[in-house]
Amino acid sequence: MSQKPNKKITRSIIFIALAGQIAWAVENQYFNVFMYNEIAPIPIFISIMVAASAIVATVTSILMGSYSDVKGKRRSLMLIGFIFWTITTSIYPFSALFPKIEFAIAIAIIFDCLMTFFGSTAYDASFNAYITDVTTLENRGKVLSLVEIMTIISILITYGFSGFIIAAWGYFILFFIVGTLVGIFGITGAYLAEEPKNLELLQINILDHLKSTFKKENLSKNKDIFLVLTGATMWGIGFNVFFPYVLIYLQNYPLVSLDVLAASLIVFIAFLVAMIAAYPIGIIIDKIGRKKISLISIVFEAVSLFIFAFMVNIVLLFIMGTIWVFFMTIWTISTNTWIKDLYPEKKYGQFSGYFILFTVLFTMVPGPLIGGWLSQEFGIPFVDENGIPGYIPTPIIFVAAAIIILISMLPIIFAKEHSFNS
Repeated sequence: MSQKPNKKITRSIIFIALAGQIAWAVENQYFNVFMYNEIAPIPIFISIMVAASAIVATVTSILMGSYSDVKGKRRSLMLIGFIFWTITTSIYPFSALFPKIEFAIAIAIIFDCLMTFFGSTAYDASFNAYITDVTTLENRGKVLSLVEIMTIISILITYGFSGFIIAAWGYFILFFIVGTLVGIFGITGAYLAEEPKNLELLQINILDHLKSTFKKENLSKNKDIFLVLTGATMWGIGFNVFFPYVLIYLQNYPLVSLDVLAASLIVFIAFLVAMIAAYPIGIIIDKIGRKKISLISIVFEAVSLFIFAFMVNIVLLFIMGTIWVFFMTIWTISTNTWIKDLYPEKKYGQFSGYFILFTVLFTMVPGPLIGGWLSQEFGIPFVDENGIPGYIPTPIIFVAAAIIILISMLPIIFAKEHSFNS
């Protein structure tokens, strides 16, 4: 059984969520922008990097999540992970120092994968399981809304200050500051964390722990969680068609052409509004239910992205950007809560890994590849100041994303809300 979080555990959740999401926000957006602006303006290289880090995140999360279940450890893995996550975040821009483009790209991808390994160990495998350990069905939505608030605050920090830092001091200082913040908040949060009371050393090896999930009777019991995860996959594919390129689009699409500061502020304001709404959303989700809220968010997310594709005025971009971020927040809280409700006992870490499999690997490989392909096939070709040919993404990435997100409704309709022990 999960336990109810006390004040110390709640503080640990807040610190860890803030640290992890600052790191992921920078990795998901500014690693891409850095590669595009400082190494080569070729979207497919970004797609390859995103796909490689997604594979690393998934394998790490499943194996280390299962390890944390079997060994009954969350806190020590979070501590070790955050120490090295700090270092590997800070070194990323050194990849641009290599003169040959292909070699610089390869080093950037390797650095990203190293950062992802330690981040997934600390956050995806250990912290996600820890949240499930220390919450109950009655309070999980509220606690996950706090996590989402920290996610949004991290995005506000990232988008609100990154443009200023890049303009004033460059990317090296940005990544050093981010790495430092990840260390301060993450290590503090992991130190405050308590090993969950329900965790115990399991008399089973990691391989058998993994294999038991796929026995026929367990697959049948876990049917609903895999339906929700499938819906999350379709949503994530759609989201990743456009999101890795959204700042590049806002900066470079000729009918928009915002500078990096204005482009970052659009995202900043959108997430600020979503942050204000996040906690009430968690309370509503706990009262009304996960399924209804999830279905509503699908429809409004798709519609808002479709309209966003045709906006060129900065005020309208602010408005529609805020709407799609708002419904993205609702989707995230409702489905993440629903999925954690359905985790089988003694497999929280392992299923945190499957959560990453469905929401990271299955989304961040095809999604950015589709977006990268659309950006080159239907994008605007150009040559940068260094004579390197590239492509500017066009609104088609938002239209494609809206269509794919609508498809996520199908598995969600058939999934049930319930909990069980295994």
